[in-house]
Amino acid sequence: MAMTDIPTIALVDDDRNILTSVSLALQAEGFTTRVYADGAAGLKALLENPPDLAVVDIKMPRMDGMEMLRRLREKSDLPVIFLTSKDTEIDEALGLAMGADDYIGKPFSQRLLIERIRAVLRRTASRRGLGEDADGPPAEPIVRGKLEMDPARHRVRWGGRDVPLTVTEFLILDALAQRPGFVKSRDQLMDVAYAHDSYVDDRTIDSHIKRLRKKFREVDQEFKAIETLYGVGYRFDEED
Repeated sequence: MAMTDIPTIALVDDDRNILTSVSLALQAEGFTTRVYADGAAGLKALLENPPDLAVVDIKMPRMDGMEMLRRLREKSDLPVIFLTSKDTEIDEALGLAMGADDYIGKPFSQRLLIERIRAVLRRTASRRGLGEDADGPPAEPIVRGKLEMDPARHRVRWGGRDVPLTVTEFLILDALAQRPGFVKSRDQLMDVAYAHDSYVDDRTIDSHIKRLRKKFREVDQEFKAIETLYGVGYRFDEED
């Protein structure tokens, strides 16, 4: 799916007031919006007619946001921002671990949500930029040992088996794989994955790294190529 000049944002929430107010705010900022009042209806729409990004509430009837994201990730790497009403880090960490691209807690500032949406869309555009420069040919695939990355197709394989990644996960892995053996600090990885976004911290990168490892271990239980250097950062070991 190619992003249009006017991005389309899907809002999935059982709170009609939030759907209405956020939709109007986004439209005032130049976005196109679609709204869905429960997870089941939202999932069906996201798969059949994908928007550029979805904002999904965690607590919903029929199908909650966690289950909706789990099913969505089986078939799509569509960017997703979670809304969570809990005043804890549990939902946030679990949401990122399941493949959400970002999260924001309720009650939230509409201005902050709009900035988060723009930040994730920039990441999506950056990842697509890895695949094809507007003034040049598509980027060449990257091969590092068992790892194969095809930026033009947003495709990752390990030992010949596909590994589906979100936009943010792809950008982080690309940053590590570009220079095997060289350490990338959390700050450097945040700059790559969250360009111009000042609302993230070290734990967000750690959550994405854990998710990356989990996905690779699902195709290879012995996967150890993403190494942690405690107090320093992460690196990719091509010899794994």
